[in-house]
Amino acid sequence: MGNIILFLLETSFTILGAAFLARCWLHSVRFHPFNPFSQLIFRVTDWLVKPLRSILPTPKTFDLASLLGAYVIAFVYSLTIWMVSMRAVIPLDIIAPALGTAGMTLCRWALNLIIWLTLIQAVLSWVNPMAPVMPVLRTLTAPMLEPIRRIMPNLGGVDLSPLVLLIMAQVAMMVVNQISFTMFGM
Repeated sequence: MGNIILFLLETSFTILGAAFLARCWLHSVRFHPFNPFSQLIFRVTDWLVKPLRSILPTPKTFDLASLLGAYVIAFVYSLTIWMVSMRAVIPLDIIAPALGTAGMTLCRWALNLIIWLTLIQAVLSWVNPMAPVMPVLRTLTAPMLEPIRRIMPNLGGVDLSPLVLLIMAQVAMMVVNQISFTMFGM
């Protein structure tokens, strides 16, 4: 039963954390706020972002409130997983390591978001390039794919930039996991 609870907690927190990161990302690429995808993300994250925005500045290029919201979710996730795994009350000496763990968790969530959005876009570009979600995916992944496309040779209709981005994100995930394991034993 414990593994099921841990799985459900991990899935729930990952989806919620990804929503906060997606909101930050949408803000950075200046995605249209009335798009249904944007509206979904806003509804899921407004409960924490709106209060944080009242105390934090929101520059035009970066949504600090959404990023801090994702970090708070990662911190609560770290403490919750520890509490459920150990079946104990959280001691005060675990708070400092949980702050670092939250940062690593945030990096993993961001890399997973990059991987999933890139994979979905690549598959849909083959299966159904006119899918309604494709403009959203193109807008979100373009800032990462365009620099790769400038470097990659033109292979005449075959775009390997998503594959390169996926490999780079996986390598980054391995580095983050190694740092997490070395520093925090996770």
